[in-house]
Amino acid sequence: MTRPAIRRSDDHDTGVGLPRLLWVPAALAFALIALPVAGLALRADWPRLPELLLSESALDALRLSLLTAAVSTALCVVLGGPLAVVLARGRVRGLRVLRSAVLLPLVLPPVVGGLALLFLLGRTGLVGRGLDLAFGITVPFTTASVVLAQTFVALPFLVVSLEGALRTAGRRYEAVAATLGAAPWLAFRRVTVPLVLPGLASGAVLAFARCLGEFGATIAFAGSLQGTTRTLPLLVYLERESDVDAAVALSLLLVVVAVAVITIARPRTVEGLR
Repeated sequence: MTRPAIRRSDDHDTGVGLPRLLWVPAALAFALIALPVAGLALRADWPRLPELLLSESALDALRLSLLTAAVSTALCVVLGGPLAVVLARGRVRGLRVLRSAVLLPLVLPPVVGGLALLFLLGRTGLVGRGLDLAFGITVPFTTASVVLAQTFVALPFLVVSLEGALRTAGRRYEAVAATLGAAPWLAFRRVTVPLVLPGLASGAVLAFARCLGEFGATIAFAGSLQGTTRTLPLLVYLERESDVDAAVALSLLLVVVAVAVITIARPRTVEGLR
């Protein structure tokens, strides 16, 4: 006698509905995000949109924004990855203080971070004075300063995402690898990294989006020089005083690029999809 097959229900087929009261604040939250973007679309001068987006200043700003955001995201991965591992796996004293310092850019006004970078790396700064005197290197108001400002504000996004993935993965697989004779670096490379790749990808996407929209730290530390430090957010700020239609068009461009980055690059596993 054959036993009837038991259908395993997934999370979407449990039959448990959501409380109706949740829909009202959820709808209000969505409206708070979506309606301002819709307002931009309604205000846009659509016939002039190609002309506004293909201007020399707009193309320079877009090119610079994408380039610096890509470099900054790479720096976040290279520097923030090991930092997240130390915070999640380290067993040394002072990790709580270190974690608080790493998360500081999340709550600090970006312009304050820009001023902090300026007073550190400027010609009279603690590090900048030595760079200027020893090597003749000036960091502020260069493209490198844009990258540093973006990395400063975006690094915590990657660290938080990756640290959460590391804590969720646990240490059991690493422990098994160790019992099989794997060295710490081999276990990290062959076991830990594959487990946290979705978290790393999610953090990198968030960092890239944050770099793309960075304004305060950039204008305080790097200024606004066309082709050198003037990214799209800075151009939007300048255009709003002289050409509102151009500012709206560039704002829509930022929205489209940000949505495309999140939609295309964000891994499906992070959204709970299978």
